[in-house]
Amino acid sequence: MNIKRAKNEIKNALRAYLARDAFGAYRIPPIRQRPILLMGPPGIGKTQIMEQIAEETGVGLVSYTLTHHTRQSALGLPFIETVQLGGAERTVTAYTMSEIIASVYREMERTGTKEGILFLDEINCISETLTPMMLQFLQCKTFGNQRLPDGWMVVAAGNPPEYNKSVREFDVVTLDRVKRIDVEEDFAVWKEYAYRRGVHGAILSYLEIRRDHFYRVEATADGLQFVTARGWEDLSELMQVYETLGLPVDRQVVGQYLQLPRVAADFANYLQLYEKYRRVYRVEEILDGAWEKVRASELADAAFDEKLGVLGLLLARLADGAREAYRLDRLTDALHQDLVHIREGEKMLGTLLDEKQAALTRRRDAGSTDKDALFTAAREAERLAAFQQALALEKVPKGQAFERLKALFQEDVQARADAADRMDRQLANVFAFLDAAIPNSQELVLFATELTANYFTSWFIQNFGCEAYFAHNKQLLFDDTRQRLLREIGSAEPD
Repeated sequence: MNIKRAKNEIKNALRAYLARDAFGAYRIPPIRQRPILLMGPPGIGKTQIMEQIAEETGVGLVSYTLTHHTRQSALGLPFIETVQLGGAERTVTAYTMSEIIASVYREMERTGTKEGILFLDEINCISETLTPMMLQFLQCKTFGNQRLPDGWMVVAAGNPPEYNKSVREFDVVTLDRVKRIDVEEDFAVWKEYAYRRGVHGAILSYLEIRRDHFYRVEATADGLQFVTARGWEDLSELMQVYETLGLPVDRQVVGQYLQLPRVAADFANYLQLYEKYRRVYRVEEILDGAWEKVRASELADAAFDEKLGVLGLLLARLADGAREAYRLDRLTDALHQDLVHIREGEKMLGTLLDEKQAALTRRRDAGSTDKDALFTAAREAERLAAFQQALALEKVPKGQAFERLKALFQEDVQARADAADRMDRQLANVFAFLDAAIPNSQELVLFATELTANYFTSWFIQNFGCEAYFAHNKQLLFDDTRQRLLREIGSAEPD
């Protein structure tokens, strides 16, 4: 299955394992809560979906890469303990708490969350001395005599042997005690995720043209050479930071992430074209509605790949604008809820600020990768601090404080409205340009489709509307219906 389906399967298993009956007992007894064994190629997102599941469900997450651990760190260190056995005092060997089990308890204390996921990566690449202990843990959820706390689900991940020479095969006894999920790469699923994560537009438009370069592992005389989803995403992060710093991304830089030379070279060449399209077509002028007619003529006469590259540039910029509107919308909602708490007397401004700052710190300490949620949390705390400072500097009387807070909040409401208006104008301007350049074309169909596929542009259109989009979408639907009817007429046999 693809990684999206695997994520849903794990979330469903977590819900089932944590479900309780009328007496408070787990509906599936802990001994029957099979660990999940997630098997699939490297770099397709196995680790990331665990972070997403924990964040979306509100449970704890403890992750370990088992290749870094020995029998002692997993089992604990031995020590001599004095006990009463058979009516006599005797010394026996005991063990300190397993480092892995101890980390689970520390996570519970740190977050106050009693339920969670213990994620064990590279499970089938462990050392020979650790293997018996790990198999025991998968079967019994214990290291030595120490048991994983109830309410914690075990998920283990590994790579098939063709990707790693050091893997160990599981025996039937172990496999019969786990819930196995096999995952494979899927570009369509990854693209949906990439849109949400804000992956660089050059990567998305390139892979739309070269889908066979999305994920490849090839055996060569120099060893395995590969391109993975993880490589594309990490390269995207670097490219975006390099752009802000004015640093070039050349073939050597690309090759550090895409370790299949011909793909790295091809993408590096595409990057040069991508930058050329940005300069030649003056994307910012198109967004502002100030484009020259010659630009439309140039796009009309361009090759298909060039048209897709320009569409990729436009889609990337529109996605940025929609994402800004999305973030400000979430911020406005959060601040509005904060004002409701203050108005109803449920919270004081200072108390709310302390809570939001503490929640932001917890998110950051937990290594959250949700940039949009982090933006909202950081900006919310920042705005509440600004509200508090304004009240203090202006020495606003207590009876007038809430009215002043409402006035300050209107600045955020206006910023949200401005972002939405700006995005709406940009959408209309881009459609006007494409209507002049490539009217009624397959590329225009693709553009409208990608607006729908992108999480942020789709969200914007659903929440704020876009006359240009709906007009084109209606026309596209009409054209689809017309083409279907013509095909049916053409295939009908005469009486």
